[in-house]
Amino acid sequence: MPEPAYDPLEPGDNEAIAPTGQGGQMDLALDEAESLEKPLAPGPGRNGPAEKPRSLWSDAWHQLRRNPVFVISALLILFLVAIAIWPQLIASGDPLQCDLSKSQQGREPGHPFGYDTQGCDVYTRTVYGARASITVGVCATLGAALLGSLLGGLAGFFGGWSDALLSRAADIFFGIPVVLGGLVFLSVVTGDTVWPVVGFIVLLGWPQVARIARGSVITAKENDYVQAARALGAGHTRLLLRHVGPNAVAPVIVVATIALGTYIALEATLSFLGVGLRPPTVSWGIDISNAAPQIRNAPHMLLWPAGALSLTVLAFIMLGDAVRDALDPKLR
Repeated sequence: MPEPAYDPLEPGDNEAIAPTGQGGQMDLALDEAESLEKPLAPGPGRNGPAEKPRSLWSDAWHQLRRNPVFVISALLILFLVAIAIWPQLIASGDPLQCDLSKSQQGREPGHPFGYDTQGCDVYTRTVYGARASITVGVCATLGAALLGSLLGGLAGFFGGWSDALLSRAADIFFGIPVVLGGLVFLSVVTGDTVWPVVGFIVLLGWPQVARIARGSVITAKENDYVQAARALGAGHTRLLLRHVGPNAVAPVIVVATIALGTYIALEATLSFLGVGLRPPTVSWGIDISNAAPQIRNAPHMLLWPAGALSLTVLAFIMLGDAVRDALDPKLR
């Protein structure tokens, strides 16, 4: 039987008819037709479905996890916070239990840092001293950050007389020397707890945060999305909480993180001068003050608490630098 003539308009065994989009048809192989119905598999040059763009915070966290400075400082700070909350985990002794017969003696089994002038275990006092110093640093930082952000944010958002009043008040506090102000303030306001020291640091620390928050809010409120929300009828509260605040808080976090280490050093300085924390509170500043006159006879009394203080301040400053690098796109 003669084979039928080939008709180009009729599909063959391995061909399919697909519309051309112009009212006609075109011939395709069956495997090619099936490939049109299947989604493209990810491969070289194909990214697959579009990834959701990362926000500033997720992008910053992505970078921080790969920063060794952040990882080391964060682990060290977690360790310091843990021993501040539970010092008995690594120190079983009592920091207030002393034996004058062992005054200024060096290390011995069970007492690796030796003894101080009163015969107290330097190792135990160094471990327990982290609680007071970190408590003062964290509470003072939170207080200064909250007060400064509130005042600076409101002044930058509303402007006018409130902005001028805040600027003049900040100038007054900036003109007060920190150490001299601490000597005067803490000589009048005394107590057996850390709160007078925390209150003084907050009193002199909020203007710096307020200026940073003010400038950040002024920059954020001029963005197009804020103007669009305002045009749609958003009130001041919604603009501050939903649009301006979240986009202006990054510089405040950076400044507060770096300032935390500075506040810990300030507490130790005031305690060293005798106006900060007072016995029986265990503090690195108090131990450094007691050990300073005996630096030649018993240097171990000074080196261990001073080393712990320096390491803590360095860890918080390193953490602040890493956070600043991650949150500031200009530094990437």
